[in-house]
Amino acid sequence: MSEFVAVSADVSDGALIGNGVKIWHLAQVREGANIGDGSIVGRGAYVDHGVIVGRNSKIQNYALVYGPAELGIGVFIGPAAMLTNDMFPRAVTPDFELKGADDWEPAGTVVEDGVSIGARAVILPGLTIGQWAMVAAGAVVTSNVPAHALMVGVPARQLGWVGKSGKRCELEGAYWVDPYTKQRYIEDNGRLKGAP
Repeated sequence: MSEFVAVSADVSDGALIGNGVKIWHLAQVREGANIGDGSIVGRGAYVDHGVIVGRNSKIQNYALVYGPAELGIGVFIGPAAMLTNDMFPRAVTPDFELKGADDWEPAGTVVEDGVSIGARAVILPGLTIGQWAMVAAGAVVTSNVPAHALMVGVPARQLGWVGKSGKRCELEGAYWVDPYTKQRYIEDNGRLKGAP
């Protein structure tokens, strides 16, 4: 299966595009970006230089993924969501000189396997979003997110746990249970772990 790149997309010759990737209209993929097999980059999305996207991921319409972000396998980035990279954003130096590439150090986000980030959510730089976590639409994430956490609000706070299905887990006795897969988890020290 070969890749599909819309005529209006701007894909650098220096980007690595995997097998079966689809890049839609008006999307931009910069040099040094690496898009894994089977992934989709939606209309108007921006994938910065140095961004790594794991296989079978989806970057929805108008999402902005700034480098050096690393997305795991099967990551969902919702419409108009943004992964930022500048801890101390300024257009100019203290002397009002326009800042250049050497005037800052980008801090990328690590988004682990299976994570979903909702529409218009904002992820601040240098954070890690743990496996299978879900960030609600419009949330602003300001700290690391544990695996399976459901994060909502501004600033984002944990509202519960989600299973691999994306459904909110229900507490049944000592176990958190994914209502769709029926997989059981144990909460231990603020973390969710698979149970036998």
